Amino acid sequence: MRQNFTNYAFTESVKKAQEKYGSRELYSKMDNNGPDQYQLFHRETAHIEQMDGFYLSTVGENGWPYVQFRGGPKGFVKVIDAETIGFVDFRGNRQYISTGNISANNKTAMIFLDYPSRTRLKVWAESEILDPEDHPDLRDQLMLPDYKANIERLMIFHVKAFDWNCPQHITPKFSISEIQTLINSNHEFRQQILGE
Repeated sequence: MRQNFTNYAFTESVKKAQEKYGSRELYSKMDNNGPDQYQLFHRETAHIEQMDGFYLSTVGENGWPYVQFRGGPKGFVKVIDAETIGFVDFRGNRQYISTGNISANNKTAMIFLDYPSRTRLKVWAESEILDPEDHPDLRDQLMLPDYKANIERLMIFHVKAFDWNCPQHITPKFSISEIQTLINSNHEFRQQILGE
């Protein structure tokens, strides 16, 4: 089976919707001719590893989807290899909805959205939850030594497909640290060029 995101996203009901709204002809060309996209290369790795958060979608055994924002310091999500993404999962509000959903259904979707550059990467993956004590080498690879939090588990995602999305309708947003960097850069520029 080809590992293109269309195999996961373009179900029969999606194809019917595309037909109804006039985009099926365009997307039908991707069904059989689109490249396999399941191995992460430099562009995907750089995008994922510079993020300080992403959106994770899981589905419970009752059929209801759940979307959660997962955040941490930049680089907390790591590309383990070309087909695997992972991070150490820290204790949070202790609802364990995503954790429980993954134990019942390991199919997940992830959206890595960079607001300043208006780029978003969608990833379809099969996930697993590992005990950090049982996988010390992997835990050490995913660790964030300067981040003080209780590690509860390792979250591992085996990439099945990905797709880059268009920037349309993404409003640029900046974190406080990004704004501070821009201010500092502007100040340094003004000092160097204008002698201020």
